[in-house]
Amino acid sequence: MPLIVEMGWGGLVQYPSTITWTDVSRRADMARGVTITRGASDERSETQPGTATLRLDNADGALTPGNAGSPYWPYVRRGAPIRISVALMPKLTGSAPYPLELLGDDFDDDRVDTTLWPTNYGGAVEVGGRARIPVSTSGNAGYQSARQWTLAGSQITARLAKAPAAGGSSSAYASMTVSSTTAGTRLGWRYNPVTGLLSAENQVSYSDASPVNLTYSPISHAWLRIREAGGTVYFETSGDGFGWTVRRSLAAPAWVASQQVTVEFPTTRTGGASDYVEWDLVGATVRPRFYGMVNEFPVDFEGLTSYVSITCTDLFKRLNKLPVLRSMLAQEILAQGPMVYYPLTEDDDATSAGDIAGYGAPALAITQQGSGGTLAMSAAAGPVETGEQAPLFTPSSATQGKWLTVDLGPQFEDPPMYQYLCFEVWFQTTTTGRCIVGVHTADRSDQHMLCVAAGGGLQIEWAMEGGPLTTEPVSGPTTMADGNWHHVVYDQREGKVWVDGALADSGLAVSRRWGERVVHVGGYRGTRLWSGSIAHVAIHSTLSVSAGPTAVGHWTAGTTGYAGEPADERVQRLAGYAGLPSVTVWGSTHDPIASQGPGGSSVVARLREVESTESGRLFAERDWYGLAYQSRDLRYNPDPMYETFTIAYADVEPGTSIRDDDQKLVNVVDAGRPGGANQRVTAPASILAFGEYEQPLSLLKTSDNSVLDAAYWLVSRYANPAPELREVPIEAYTLPNYLDILDADISTYFSVTDLPAQAPALWLRVTVEGYTETIKEGSHLLAFHTSATATDSVWVLDDPTYSVLDSTTRLAY
Repeated sequence: MPLIVEMGWGGLVQYPSTITWTDVSRRADMARGVTITRGASDERSETQPGTATLRLDNADGALTPGNAGSPYWPYVRRGAPIRISVALMPKLTGSAPYPLELLGDDFDDDRVDTTLWPTNYGGAVEVGGRARIPVSTSGNAGYQSARQWTLAGSQITARLAKAPAAGGSSSAYASMTVSSTTAGTRLGWRYNPVTGLLSAENQVSYSDASPVNLTYSPISHAWLRIREAGGTVYFETSGDGFGWTVRRSLAAPAWVASQQVTVEFPTTRTGGASDYVEWDLVGATVRPRFYGMVNEFPVDFEGLTSYVSITCTDLFKRLNKLPVLRSMLAQEILAQGPMVYYPLTEDDDATSAGDIAGYGAPALAITQQGSGGTLAMSAAAGPVETGEQAPLFTPSSATQGKWLTVDLGPQFEDPPMYQYLCFEVWFQTTTTGRCIVGVHTADRSDQHMLCVAAGGGLQIEWAMEGGPLTTEPVSGPTTMADGNWHHVVYDQREGKVWVDGALADSGLAVSRRWGERVVHVGGYRGTRLWSGSIAHVAIHSTLSVSAGPTAVGHWTAGTTGYAGEPADERVQRLAGYAGLPSVTVWGSTHDPIASQGPGGSSVVARLREVESTESGRLFAERDWYGLAYQSRDLRYNPDPMYETFTIAYADVEPGTSIRDDDQKLVNVVDAGRPGGANQRVTAPASILAFGEYEQPLSLLKTSDNSVLDAAYWLVSRYANPAPELREVPIEAYTLPNYLDILDADISTYFSVTDLPAQAPALWLRVTVEGYTETIKEGSHLLAFHTSATATDSVWVLDDPTYSVLDSTTRLAY
């Protein structure tokens, strides 16, 4: 059972597809072992950030932070990405011919296994836990197995641990092949360091006229596999040995089904400097256990020996460090990556307004024209679902008062200002004939303005090359001065204007200009001064993709906070604010969620609100930087056919007990929602028997009926919880279903069978809520935190199991 510990030196944990991993497995102290925690203690608790704790050898000082002599310098630092997996090596059983998947070698004893590899030549050796094969000008080299394997219905896997360098050679190759009895007829992967190509080949007479060539990537092509199934041969690559991508498939040659094969790792080179290739973990089946980051590298000393005892945390460490969210409107605008963005949400004592797009734009300055008039920051309520305040512009006249202006500077001229601009702004007013926002070049030869016309509609005014202003009326509503908040998006590339979430004009003939770096908000060069409020001014700069069709959706963010969108979509939206490109969603029941429009809380807190509202489950993936969300229906009425595994009580470690306490008991629920009724659900029989166990609920539901359903769901499950197994410790490594046990994760389920006669039943099915695992040499102990699977059973009409009166009559919601 090799343990695989890999460090992503210099990589960023949030970008797993860009990390080149370094194997440090041999540094791990397997006597102490690796301890990993995951999930929650029970189904009533939140999942906790996953952790991993291990000790690494530092005798050479390579893991000492700041050590310039380290081969990993300067990347031995807090936050370094780490991933941990286990690899199960096949055990050879039966008699030849053997399925090829039983060919396994981890090369950890640093001695060539001549039984597996009776032919090893050209100086091929085992070094540092790998097969090292010269790629030399002195002659060919390689490992070759005996002819006692079959590929049909089987596979061969290997990790390409180190690829050879080109070394100035005219030709060089390192391959992994499965060979027929005919010389030169074989299937294989071949790497050419001279061209940098990795080829999937079906060779006849040592040649393939149409190989599939890939530009070799040590990240994506770290693992290689050749697999046959159903008459098709698949050539696959993987970055971690767990998730595979098919790169080529073809009809299996006839010899695959009829012949015994050999496996060979041959190399050759012509000219240049000699080098070597390293292979590892041939035949391994990999199961990821942890993905996250190192919290720190504390250097410990024991005499002349040094270690680092590291604690690592999954992506929730990074998520929990993120600043509190702004309003959903602000987050949506930021997510689009504007060139400049001025929310105008400063406190009332501010004398300027800052950009938060992050590209270094200077602040908008309050500027006086003439005398009189005021511009009071934070004096008006902003768009309804933002919870923010906005500035109030109160001029004495159209030419006497204050507005905001800034010269963005030459850095915003080229290239941003030479691309298509898209203007986005929110405003409210009761005065017509005023300018919302305007831009012009430093010499004012080119100008654009977005204004409310005298008639109450919108108009765009523009000038080019010093010419006179041209006015282009915008089709659409003429009620822009009705005192309500309005949202306008003007996209130069599209030639369109959207008003309040709807297309208003798609036929604008406004000329596009360049280098308009001076911005005015709430007036234009001291004229047509705004009376009312303006907020969330953004300028998007695009070239090949229009910004307007996306920006128009921000109307919904500011007016409804996306109230009513399904829970899975809300989770994915919030995850996007944290920089997570996607979420793995499990289940199909996703109720509408109320607004989370105002800012002020963290992204994790927002995600937890949705999780709690939906009785769902939220946790980090264990094989990459990703988030998983499970809806409550994933646990409804689990099918025995899909149990992850079953285990006899005799194979469970000591410490298993059946609990029947009041830890989970709930028989009174007081529930409410934003803007809704407060409602109570009780279980009178439970109250009579046990007394009151109250649970308050504040849910982001969109209807009172949904709140009532959620309250009933809770009481019906926990008014009188059944006895249950809450901890199931298993020494998994010695069991024949070891891989199945490793597949168990949050919300999967398994059964413990053949329980003692004193148990309430002969077998109990439990749902995994989390676990603590300890991995040592020859040992893998998993202590599963579990709950009774029956707790989530729901009524099904005419079902022999789930329609039993007074037993399984709980309604799903």
